[in-house]
Amino acid sequence: MNAYTIQAARHEDIPALITLLDALFTIEQDFTPDHAAQHQGLELLLQQPGMAYIAVARHTDGAVIGMASAQLVVSTAEGAYSAWIEDVVVDANYRQHGIGSALLASVLDWAASKGATRAQLLADMDNIPALDFYQRAGWKKTRLVAHRLGLVKVDC
Repeated sequence: MNAYTIQAARHEDIPALITLLDALFTIEQDFTPDHAAQHQGLELLLQQPGMAYIAVARHTDGAVIGMASAQLVVSTAEGAYSAWIEDVVVDANYRQHGIGSALLASVLDWAASKGATRAQLLADMDNIPALDFYQRAGWKKTRLVAHRLGLVKVDC
């Protein structure tokens, strides 16, 4: 299936991206869809083109059918940028056609062009199709365990 192109997301794609994130967040137990938060997060990514990138798969009819994002962070272990890969999701009607692989390649190419020497991502431990996808794509499990802590804004 080559009835799609991979390109950078645009502001007007945000509603479609939120729909894709809804599908992803209903799979992942650690997240709950929150359209206002997702909209704000996508806006923040789009406002930092030097440090973040959202790739979209766009059907020939213009519809957004998949997405993936990358953000640069400094890795002291690498002494260089590292890329956090997130939100890799393809509309259920378009899976198994190489779109996820193309999206992943796009965000990895972007990260490498910005000087990143490593990429990492998190995947829900119960999302077996995603885990299999990443393994087939050459991603390796690490011995690191993810921890999470919510932060509260404090007025000074």
